[in-house]
Amino acid sequence: MIGRLCGVLLSKNPPRLLLDVQGVGYEVEAPMTTFYQLPASGETITLHTHLVVREDAHLLYGFYTENERYLFRTLIRINGVGPKLALTILSGVSTEEFTRCIHGNDARSLTALPGVGKKTAERLIVELRDKLGDDINTALPRTAGCEGLSAALANPVSDAVSALISLGYKAQDASRMVRAVASEDLEIEAIIKAALQATVRG
Repeated sequence: MIGRLCGVLLSKNPPRLLLDVQGVGYEVEAPMTTFYQLPASGETITLHTHLVVREDAHLLYGFYTENERYLFRTLIRINGVGPKLALTILSGVSTEEFTRCIHGNDARSLTALPGVGKKTAERLIVELRDKLGDDINTALPRTAGCEGLSAALANPVSDAVSALISLGYKAQDASRMVRAVASEDLEIEAIIKAALQATVRG
């Protein structure tokens, strides 16, 4: 099991990033909560990781904090929630808001996330209520903002649409979400964050 990686961030194209660890390039999938906290390419970072072994692939998931990884591991233990959906959940709502939804029995907000139907939302609430603690302010860390992120990629709007599609949104919906918030002054992470927040609020 690969539980931690420390190396140089080579590239980031949500939801995937490439990390150079002593000459070995690791492709890692990460939630947007992690991308919001990444430094500029070329800098050294440490990620807490979870390795998923399948018959056709070994998939490595990376998280900026151990609490993010804990929530990911907790989610994938729930029937009907695989790694891809867990990554989508972590990307689409802050850990604080997710915890609030669980303790507030707010299935409606959870169903705003792609892939989360009513039954899955209800199952999340029932199975996670006792595992996340009662204090929503300390159970999990707040999602970091976008301050201090590196310069955007060449086409942040297009890359943001592609990232949302990778997270499970339909192409038409992803394009609509990005158009609603896209600005030439926003970086890719900021566009994605605004689009996801608008969806959950809606």
